[in-house]
Amino acid sequence: MTAAVFTAPAQRTDRDRMVRAHAAAARELRVAASGSLVWGWQGRTLGRRADRFWLRLLCAPLEKEGGHLWEGTATAQQALPRSIPRPALHHVLDWTAGVHAYRAELTEYVPTRPLETGSPVLKREVDLPNAWWQDLKQALADASKTPTSRVAVRQGWVDKSFTRFLGIPPVQITATQTGHGDLHWANLTGPPVVLLDWEGWGRMPVGFDVGVLHAYSLTCPGTAHRIRQEFHGVLDSPEGRVGELVAVGQLLQVVDRGGHPELGTPLRLHAASLTGVPVPQA
Repeated sequence: MTAAVFTAPAQRTDRDRMVRAHAAAARELRVAASGSLVWGWQGRTLGRRADRFWLRLLCAPLEKEGGHLWEGTATAQQALPRSIPRPALHHVLDWTAGVHAYRAELTEYVPTRPLETGSPVLKREVDLPNAWWQDLKQALADASKTPTSRVAVRQGWVDKSFTRFLGIPPVQITATQTGHGDLHWANLTGPPVVLLDWEGWGRMPVGFDVGVLHAYSLTCPGTAHRIRQEFHGVLDSPEGRVGELVAVGQLLQVVDRGGHPELGTPLRLHAASLTGVPVPQA
């Protein structure tokens, strides 16, 4: 999990380079980009509406081209069942320029806005109908059955970092399923529910996705309580508790690195309620 800071690149030259590359991709794919620029994590991605599509540009240094996140959208399109409400991928365009690699993804435009913008952290209570929650649960259930060799959460991270961030010995991940990998409010629309940005999908502990969504909701206790009600069968199970602990630990690492400071206190309190021990201070 990365610190989701949705801002333009710090350097103006990098910002201008990304804007030019996005415009070049639009010309090559013969679409007209318009509307606001939507930056992803630390300016690594740039999205914009393009006619009836959404055009998203990814950039990486040449030596870091490819890999888990780079291929995520394309592999999700191929592997995940269409019963999951998500934008369909229509075209992928790859090229290199100088020391950078680029990938442009032309996907279906989703007219319903994400429930949060600019940050994955929930800033206000959301009152979503029962049908929305049922559709989300069905989408996650459909994803969970998808066979894949992609791994989104590894035991190695638990062994290395668990004690540092949670203050307890590492747990063992014994039950896994396929999931989204970054289930937060900027990746959910509604109603109706659509799950956006599948770049990090793969195998993960049971309960991890729901644990991530709950953790990003701790700033809004009513919504956090609703999540625990809707997913009590997962979160209250032994396997789901492991997945939630891993999700909380990874998000504590994000906070430790300076991301989402507003989550620091509620996340530490929640972690202590799960483990029964105080969370180590960074």
